[in-house]
Amino acid sequence: MATEHRVHHRFAGPRAKVWEALADTARFNEALGLPAHPIVAATTPEGERQFRGRARLGSWQLEWLDLPGNWVKERWYEHDRLVETGPVARLCVTLTLSDTDDGCTAAYHLLAEPRGVAGRVLLATGLLSKFGQAFLRLARRAEQFVAEQALDPFDPPPPRLDERAQGQIERLHQELRQAGHPPEILAELVRLLRSGGENDVRRIRPLALAKAHGFDPRATVTACLDAARRGLLDLSWDLLCPRCRGAKQRVGSLDQLPTTVHCDTCAIRYDRDFSRNVEVTFRPAAGLRPLVQGEFCLLGPMSTPHILVHLTLAPGERRTVEIEVPPGSYRARTLEPGPEVLFEHDGGALPLIDLGDAAVTLGLPDAPGRLTLANRTALPRTAVLEQRDWIRDALTADRVAAIQAFRDLFSDQVLRPGDEVGIARVAILFSDLAGSTALYQRIGEAAAFRRVREHFARLQRIVGEHDGAVIKTIGDAVMAAFADPLDAVRAAIAIQSGAIQSDEHAADQADPPLLLKIGIHAGPSIAVTLNDRLDYFGSTANLAARLQGVAGPGEVVISASLAEDRAIGELVQPITRELAALPLRGFSEPVACLRLVPALADGP
Repeated sequence: MATEHRVHHRFAGPRAKVWEALADTARFNEALGLPAHPIVAATTPEGERQFRGRARLGSWQLEWLDLPGNWVKERWYEHDRLVETGPVARLCVTLTLSDTDDGCTAAYHLLAEPRGVAGRVLLATGLLSKFGQAFLRLARRAEQFVAEQALDPFDPPPPRLDERAQGQIERLHQELRQAGHPPEILAELVRLLRSGGENDVRRIRPLALAKAHGFDPRATVTACLDAARRGLLDLSWDLLCPRCRGAKQRVGSLDQLPTTVHCDTCAIRYDRDFSRNVEVTFRPAAGLRPLVQGEFCLLGPMSTPHILVHLTLAPGERRTVEIEVPPGSYRARTLEPGPEVLFEHDGGALPLIDLGDAAVTLGLPDAPGRLTLANRTALPRTAVLEQRDWIRDALTADRVAAIQAFRDLFSDQVLRPGDEVGIARVAILFSDLAGSTALYQRIGEAAAFRRVREHFARLQRIVGEHDGAVIKTIGDAVMAAFADPLDAVRAAIAIQSGAIQSDEHAADQADPPLLLKIGIHAGPSIAVTLNDRLDYFGSTANLAARLQGVAGPGEVVISASLAEDRAIGELVQPITRELAALPLRGFSEPVACLRLVPALADGP
């Protein structure tokens, strides 16, 4: 006979914040003091996904089968575990959130089925009541997080760091401070190493860290990179599963990155994609703080926060849930290997999601705020509705490769010889000095070389300030790359509009300032290793070089396709002198481009 126990806690805060804390079952379990444990995933002959775990709890060696979790984001979750050894045969936990006039109520329901006399005696001693009290203790701690008075919902058990590790952390902290990194960013990194939970430090994601604390993203990335170069952190290239987002393989250097990998959780094999599923993350340096092995919870809602609905349906079952889904791009699929469907949601009523053997299809929309799912197969299926823009907080490989600090600090991180990687989109900027030959003849080799060298340093600084990286110099020309085309255009305008004011040698020597010609284009590219550095090849780089070739002194020429981006179009509109289709060498058709004159922003 099953034993049940219920507790509830009222929060003076929004349901979304309560969900963020209590649905993070991995951090919740760690804060409870439960051990990390191995989980083995498998697919049955019928296609069902199974997840088996094993751990020692007190004097019992437990083995269990985790059923796929059920949840509706910010509404409820259910975690059901069938225990195959030990005194308890089943343990099911359900959390339900409901709005109140001044906040939210969290209701926690525990259900356990005993195995034999030992199980009945154990449950009779109040085991579930103890779990309920532990939930209330953590819920009270999470009140500060919900009220935005604390950055973390729980206080995880602190790591054990010896005196040597503590001393190394402090020494490296001071080195990084002396290097000029923002002290608030360094303080947070050091706090994570000294007292952060296992789930907080296994994958330190700099862009997510910056967002959570309000730090400057570029400064946060740069601080993490320098911390890794000095030995405070370890840098990792993570190959993320495109379904569950889990890092299914991690390597320490780019030349070790495989082209394909298998996800045991989702039972799929997938290819690497520098723009989508290769992420750079950080963790404590192994010599300072070793991490424990295993999972605190693999299947919790906040382990996959991009999944809004995760619900197991019996054969032929049709079920409707309440949920508010913001506008955006979504994917409907099953947890089990199989078909999927992509769709855009405008914020109104959601379509029916129909699970079939050969396809996942969309049906007529339900009422606003409701989602209906149907399983037309002969087997249980777990329906998944997920957002597709989860990559926004990931420092993907294509982004980090176009960051100046990475190229400066990790110039040894390159692809293995012969390896080529496709980049979905990168902005390439080419610049060249106008009249450099005459400059050398006019002021002499040594003086001209100094001016050109200082010009390169200034250009690299401006490129770095706009989240780009100088890839190489070719004579007096410079090639730079940017993950965001808007940054490339802004950098070009900054370079051209500040050329006269910054050229101190010209003022001292009554000599004309150095004038640049700049071309920019964005599109797909191929990343390779050339001359022991990462480089870009393909039509995108070729077109950017050709556009630079038709630019005049002081001008920027960009492909017209860049101006289709609204932000870029608004930026360049006041400084556009010409829109034309120009014949370019190597291109069969004329290329539409915009001729920009940044000096127009300051005068006629």
